Amino acid sequence: MKRIAILGSTGSIGQSTLSVVESYPDRFQVATLAAGNNTDAVFEQTVRWKPRVVSVAQEADAAALRTKLRNAGLGEIEVVNGAAGTVRVATHSEVDFVVSAIVGVSGLEATYEAVKAGKSVGLANKECLVVAGELMTAEARRQGKPLLPIDSEHNAVHQCLRGGRMEEVERIWLTASGGPFLKTPKSEFASITVQQALNHPTWKMGKRITIDSATLMNKGFEVIEACRLFHLPPSHVQVIVHPQSTIHSMVEFVDGSILAQFSVTDMRLPILYALTYPERVPSDLRFPVMDLRHLDFCPPDMSKFPCLGLAYEAAQAGGAKTIALNAADEVAVAAFLAEQIGFEEIPRIIADVMAATPAGKLESIKKVLQLDGEARRLAGEMVNQRNRSASPVRAIP
Repeated sequence: MKRIAILGSTGSIGQSTLSVVESYPDRFQVATLAAGNNTDAVFEQTVRWKPRVVSVAQEADAAALRTKLRNAGLGEIEVVNGAAGTVRVATHSEVDFVVSAIVGVSGLEATYEAVKAGKSVGLANKECLVVAGELMTAEARRQGKPLLPIDSEHNAVHQCLRGGRMEEVERIWLTASGGPFLKTPKSEFASITVQQALNHPTWKMGKRITIDSATLMNKGFEVIEACRLFHLPPSHVQVIVHPQSTIHSMVEFVDGSILAQFSVTDMRLPILYALTYPERVPSDLRFPVMDLRHLDFCPPDMSKFPCLGLAYEAAQAGGAKTIALNAADEVAVAAFLAEQIGFEEIPRIIADVMAATPAGKLESIKKVLQLDGEARRLAGEMVNQRNRSASPVRAIP
């Protein structure tokens, strides 16, 4: 029986993980849960799964949840809150496996502490590897425990790599749908609206990740993740546009052989793979191979989508550059969604923040979070400047 902690239990990945647990009651048990502000959902999950510990964001919500659980006859369940509460959930002595699915850097500290505590970790949080991948993977190697990707592209790479040794890998191919503006001329980018950018042709996702897909920044983040997870230089990770999104990733070996992974587009499958690795267990998640008709591929247009080039630049430099990339992107995307800046301003703000951020070396998660805050402040000032604010822009020291 594998005992699981879920960080971000009320989100889509968290709910899919609970669905997998429900399908395999003889294999998995929910040990601890961490959620945000959706107290109704986490109460229902706590009543259903009866974890040892549950964490929520705010102290007031924790107090209210304790009262509701006592009234439901579950007063023995420990309720904690905040960053310290999430760390408690991730490092609990009864936890064997941690699913890291909290969106943003708020899940970073708990995920790192889980790795440090010797837990096996399934990563569905991009920011952990983008902003602190060097620290995260180094600690995982020290602990001798795997970091197993749940993100579908990297999960696909992980599966393909079982067909050969790392020293036999020539390159990794990450597929991209191309987003809603794949065929839009660059001359029209200045007039792109928020509604147009949110109209992704393939996936229904949160607003930030949808805009990141439109700029190809999401694929840039995946390049950085791949470099960190599989210990490859950026030159060995290549993006290819594949509008059908049928093939999730490919691995090319030195002899010219290429292994591709495709499967049903259901996050339960990569979650199940991570939870059961190195086993494969039977499931009913089947891809309709007979429906497969054609597959299209083309290289990404780096001039139309400069965010992808910025991500490669950050991956090559490492250190604080990847922190600046992520923080500036989040601020710039939020400003675009609020119609404070245009679509073309997103990569410009990111480039300016990266240029003002020394690469440096990351010594600790505390330093990562400090640099993240400074990069966000700088990006915010740049957004204000573009709105004719008088606020001066100061480089990160």
